[in-house]
Amino acid sequence: MATRLPSAPPILPGLAYIRPLGSGGFADVFLYEQDMPRRDVAVKVLPSDVRDPDLRRMFNAEADVLAHLSAHPSIVTVYQAGISADGRPYIVMEYCPGSLSQRYRIERIPVEEVLTIGVKMASALQSAHRAGLVHRDVKPSNILVTTFGAPVLADFGISSSLARETADEVLAMSIPWSAPEVIAEETAGTVASEVWSLGATVYSLLAGHSPFERRERGQNTKEQLRRRIARASYTDIPRADVPASLQVVLARAMSRDPRQRYASAREFAEALRAVQSELGISPTQLEIATEAWSPASASVDFSDSALRGPARSRIERDEQRKTRPGTGVAQLARDEDTDFSAPDRPRRPMPRVAVVVGGAVVVVGGILAALLMTGTL
Repeated sequence: MATRLPSAPPILPGLAYIRPLGSGGFADVFLYEQDMPRRDVAVKVLPSDVRDPDLRRMFNAEADVLAHLSAHPSIVTVYQAGISADGRPYIVMEYCPGSLSQRYRIERIPVEEVLTIGVKMASALQSAHRAGLVHRDVKPSNILVTTFGAPVLADFGISSSLARETADEVLAMSIPWSAPEVIAEETAGTVASEVWSLGATVYSLLAGHSPFERRERGQNTKEQLRRRIARASYTDIPRADVPASLQVVLARAMSRDPRQRYASAREFAEALRAVQSELGISPTQLEIATEAWSPASASVDFSDSALRGPARSRIERDEQRKTRPGTGVAQLARDEDTDFSAPDRPRRPMPRVAVVVGGAVVVVGGILAALLMTGTL
């Protein structure tokens, strides 16, 4: 839940604001309509005060990580990023009208659908891990649903490199879905902890609540959840339609000992696919990049806190077209959508010409000089 008021939506080139979509701990998300090509897009924006280098670093990392991974069919697509006229970094992403944020709490999601979601998310994580990246915040609310009904993994705001481990990163977590070693602040995120979080997410979608959450009010403080995750063992999901084989798969994925879990997200996906086969369900296709695949751009720099991207030098006018007085005919207004913060072009001076009038030399300029030079007069 947001602990601050959402910021005002920025004025962005080629985008028309529609309504807010949500507000998080360090960014706001708004719905805009893109002018060309015409489509709805989600725009994630930092609040007005972006002097905190850690916020800028996390924002830059999310944009770069999505640029590496968003071609994956189960990862949200990023279209562009930049800096608004009032100096706020923003990311333009695919608009997903649904999410699993609350659905699992109010609806009994079919086992078949949950297995499909699990395989797709495992495929997305495997591709991220192969690129040397960890998501670090896998949970139901970060699984969005596209306009075609497909689940996609989103919110890479606290993602990191598998090769990078710093003390300040271990505090970034969503406790109900964080592995015991992350809760204990022993690691910022590994392949094993990602497997645990995905297992906890699949568990939540089936059980209707996070794995160590209790129904009694006042029994789910952060500290209480920390203690249960640190010491608790797997508890079977109380649903008759959840097969025993799936309970075994989830128990292994959520083992307290990282060495006892599946060695990779792909192994977890294969185990879920085996359950699908057992139930007579066609196994969900694995969407994993080949060994030859590698990101086309340079590796993500998780220490970069600079303001990057094109920054517009002024805010566009409210009106996009003007009408000629008395004609009712629309006239294009000055296009400020392409007016970025680049040096102004030097204005060429109007020509000046000396002419003889009645025996005196007179210097003329402007349009009259231009006409004399071209021989029109």
